[in-house]
Amino acid sequence: MSLPVVIDRSPDPELPTPAPRPPSIAAWVRATGSARVGALLLVVGTVLAIVWANVSHATYESFWGTHLTVGMGDLGLDFTLHAIVNDALMAIFFFTVGLEVRREFAIGELTSWSRAMVPVVAALCGLALPALLFVLVTRGTGWEGAWGVVISTDTAFLVGGLALVGPRAAGRLRVFLLALAVVDDIGALTIIALVYTDDFHPMPLLVAAVGLVAIWFARYVPSGRGPIYATLAIGVWFAFLASGVHPTLAGVAVALLVPVYRPSRRDVEHALALARTFRQSPSSQYARAAANSLRESISINERLQSAYAPYVSFVILPLFALANAGVQLSGDVLAAAMTSPVTWGIVVAFVVGKLVGVLGSTTAVRALGLGDLGPGLTTGRLTGGAALCGIGFTLALFIVDLAIDDPAVQNAARVGVLIASVLAFALAAAIFRVVERSQADAEIGQTLARLVDPEADHIYGPVDAPLTLVEYGDFQCGFCLKTAGTIQEVVAELGGQLRYVWRHAPLLSYHPNAVAAAEASEAAALQGRFFEFERALFADQEHQQPSDILRRAAEIGLDVVRFEKDLTSPEVAARVRDDMLDAEAMDITAVPTLFVNGVRHTGHHDARSLVEALLATR
Repeated sequence: MSLPVVIDRSPDPELPTPAPRPPSIAAWVRATGSARVGALLLVVGTVLAIVWANVSHATYESFWGTHLTVGMGDLGLDFTLHAIVNDALMAIFFFTVGLEVRREFAIGELTSWSRAMVPVVAALCGLALPALLFVLVTRGTGWEGAWGVVISTDTAFLVGGLALVGPRAAGRLRVFLLALAVVDDIGALTIIALVYTDDFHPMPLLVAAVGLVAIWFARYVPSGRGPIYATLAIGVWFAFLASGVHPTLAGVAVALLVPVYRPSRRDVEHALALARTFRQSPSSQYARAAANSLRESISINERLQSAYAPYVSFVILPLFALANAGVQLSGDVLAAAMTSPVTWGIVVAFVVGKLVGVLGSTTAVRALGLGDLGPGLTTGRLTGGAALCGIGFTLALFIVDLAIDDPAVQNAARVGVLIASVLAFALAAAIFRVVERSQADAEIGQTLARLVDPEADHIYGPVDAPLTLVEYGDFQCGFCLKTAGTIQEVVAELGGQLRYVWRHAPLLSYHPNAVAAAEASEAAALQGRFFEFERALFADQEHQQPSDILRRAAEIGLDVVRFEKDLTSPEVAARVRDDMLDAEAMDITAVPTLFVNGVRHTGHHDARSLVEALLATR
């Protein structure tokens, strides 16, 4: 390893620093805030619905039963306000669910079967066991067919609950639960389509199929795709409505056809060039061109997620709760619910079935060595996460209306959903509290969470060397640059006795290009040139724009076409994200952070101190 050459170059004042979309902890922190607000609004909507229904049940029923007619002459559509919420607005909710499903399979956690194995198995068992328990508890009542009520976890409450009562540094647990929730949603939506669809008419579905094919080809339209997507999506929704298939599923079908991809470096560079041109010569033409280029560099899937997420979290789901959670809690209703097998079937299925199904399958898969959960996902944290999966609010209430036609039984089912959600949340909070208290006295992050893996880690020196030095660093950090020179001295002194390992811990708050640089180094690693690219990045920390990264790839002799393709691959993003989640689990908030033979180094970072620390722990 040679010492990086420091080149003093001042940054180009005309070239703005882009804010790359990080697959990162920073994005999750921002999402955590909105998740809490969304979950609280769901609770507010639920409480208001219950209060309203109990103070004036007649006005509650009459308001949501109000008919709205739209049309001209003999052509018209008639919907109640309740149907508008459940059939139209919830189609937008399911549309955002479909966008998330599409993204996870394209560039997220479900791109690789080996990575997806554990959450997929956990989700399937979390679907099957609650349904089985519900059927067992309600056997002989005639309502066994309502088992679909208990299958789905409420993703909004899951994320919000984790933000409220979850453990500190819960990034990896959150990723695991979100991947599980995506598979859970797929299963629930499939069951709605196959089990709870009445009066099926095939001809309108053929029209819907034509519309979906048109949506697929709309991606090739050079501009103005937004109105095309909107018009076709509305047509597909009406076709689903006419077919008898629940029209909310049209949202999922449309979302699965919306393209998703990671930003291309060339597209980003083109957008930056247009922005620089606008800065040099401000005009409405250049402003539109720069804005359009910036927008088009991000996939329409992610743009739509960002656009609709606030409306779904802050408007649609609270409205849904307000329209569907209005159960009367009179003495007679509560007494009937407390003796109803449907109520207790729902409670047992959610609180016990989800916990046992998710935790049991996860434990079994881990014991059999079929999947890896990563550092920080202890049994205690998984238990708390599995308990949170018992909150099945939104889709449970949604399916109540589809699966049960008796108003009294519907009331009992809604009471069961409310009780189960409260119990599951309380149980998860208690589990997390006990687990975190038991770990409070432990020194978090004092030992390396993930052992060095010669197949995955970037190792300089003999892979079987007796001494190991692991660095979590940031290519834009000046201290990491200084440490690189120190490590060269350590390598020179210890020679073949030492293996040095680099792992990523980009500080996004200070270095907005750090994730892009880390991903570029991983793309170089796919061509066997990681440490060469590392030295190139350290040699010029001020210039790490997309054009600089591509230029460096060419300078060190990489296949630039392959390099550029790898930059947008999910494997590269996942590799960086894994290191970042490890760093979060070990409470690494500053770089460089060094581990000497698996133990966190707290002394000086000069060469002599590192050599002595390595030899002392041999």
